[in-house]
Parts: sequence; C-alpha cells; structure tokens
Amino acid sequence: MPILEVEDLSISFQQYTVGLKQKNHQVISSLNISLFAGEILAVVGASGSGKSLLAHAILGILPSNAIMSGTMKYAGEELTLKRQISLRGKEIALVPQSVNYLDPLMRVGKQVRTSVNDGDAVLAQRKVFERYHLKPDVENMYPFQLSGGMARRTLLSTAMVSGAKVIIADEPTPGLDPVVIDEALNNFREFADNGCAVMLITHDIESALKIADKIAVFYAGTTVEVAPVDNFTGDGELLRHPYSKALWRALPQNDFIPIPGSQPHPSSLPPGCLFAPRCEKATPKCGLAQPEMRKLRDGMVRCIHAT
Repeated sequence: MPILEVEDLSISFQQYTVGLKQKNHQVISSLNISLFAGEILAVVGASGSGKSLLAHAILGILPSNAIMSGTMKYAGEELTLKRQISLRGKEIALVPQSVNYLDPLMRVGKQVRTSVNDGDAVLAQRKVFERYHLKPDVENMYPFQLSGGMARRTLLSTAMVSGAKVIIADEPTPGLDPVVIDEALNNFREFADNGCAVMLITHDIESALKIADKIAVFYAGTTVEVAPVDNFTGDGELLRHPYSKALWRALPQNDFIPIPGSQPHPSSLPPGCLFAPRCEKATPKCGLAQPEMRKLRDGMVRCIHAT
C-alpha cells in the first residue's frame, strides 16, 4: 500500500476580473501519484506544471482562494485538513523551494531544533550542521546573515532532523556547490533506504536519475507519465508519453532538440489532451477528452497512442 496517494487531484484558484466578476483558473487537473515507503519519486516538468502546488496541497498550505477536489491518503487514511496539521513537520516534512520559509526573527540553530521530535535537539542540530558543512557559529546567526547556499542547507537540516516518514523536497539543491548537492542527494537516498519515502521535486533530471526509483512527469497541471528511472536512457525509446520523450531529448547532454510551442496557461487550456497542440502524434480524437492514466510496461501513461 502506498504511504502517500493522490487520486484525481484538481486545484483551481478563484480570482476577480474586470467588473468584480469571479473566474476560476484550473491549474491542476486529474493529477495522480503514489509514493511508497523505501522509494524516491522524482517529480519533473516545466515551471508552472503544478509540482510545487502538489506539495502545498499535500501539506494543506494552499492559499485561501484555492478550490480543491480529489482524494489524498496517508498510510491508507484520508488526508483531511485536521490530519494534515497534525502530521505536518512530524511525519510529513517539507524542504521548501524558497528560503523565505525561514523565520527572520529566530536564530537558525533554534529553528532547526524546533523540528526535532525525539531525542536531544541541540545534538541533532549540531550533527546535521556538521554534515552539511555549516560552521558551529552559524547556529547563532539570523537568516539575513546567511548566504543563499547556507540558507538552503539550513532548510535541508530542518527536514532531516524531523524524523519524518515522508520528506517532500521542493527544488532543494539550486545554489549549492557540487559537494553539498551530492551530500544532500545521498542523504535522501539513505533516508529512503531506511524505509521512509521521498518526493523530490526538481527541474534537474540528471540529479534525479542518480537517486530516484521512479520519475513522474508533469505537464500543464497533470501527470502524463510515471516511469522507472532506468527508462530515461538512450533516445528515450523506453518512455511512453510523447512529452516525456521530447523533454528527455531536449536536454543538452542528449539531442538538445527544443519542443515546438509552449505549455498552455491555466486560463487557456486546450480541450482533450493538454499536450495535443504540440504533439506530432496528435489526431482529432486527442481533442475530444483528456486521456485517463493507464498502466503500460511497468509504468503509467496518459496518452491514447502510447504503446
């Protein structure tokens, strides 16, 4: 049974337009992912594809104008708002994308200690700071005194000392030097190998390939494919969805072939398959309805033409 399961998640935001008219912008539609204990699921996709919104939905920290439908379960039970609050920072921990999540009025050592749920908090904080090459005097600093890389390592430390069963890491490595990046990735892998679960949200497919078990590809607010990590090889011939293949081939280390067109804005989503306007395989049938996710070759795909 998955430790974390998201089924048919849709999120829209209610906004006011000219004349105080209300309009809903759907930014996530029919999104599905499953996360199992002992594995790392990497979530990749272009900016605006819904990766960070998924993390915020799981933790129950969406803004007040968000309208959400679908089902989220943790350890087999529905993830209600009350349950999200009780689990947040304890059994489910977030490494946020922005360093602004640090409290500007609290010394960073104390902030990390407040995330320790068991054992000696001071000892745990000092050990994790040493692991991430943060000098002893850093614990007495305020966030404004940290460099960008130091602030990111502090956020990583906060999640790592929590003892959580699930870590959601939202772009945890930008601004870090290669040594610290490798250290962080190895720690995520160690975390999973000890029976916990990691969702790694990233633009960096190469980093994901080093540690992930599966990769979920997002496009325009939905999951288009979930594939074993070893499918990302060669010309992408083992991948299932046209977007996944195009994304893989667009990387500089591969063919460096750009994908024509652009990801649609939430206010102007096409009917049917969201990738159809950019897809070489698209047929009139693709525009009738958004395909359902289906199992295919030890993975999942949302495409009627995938084989």
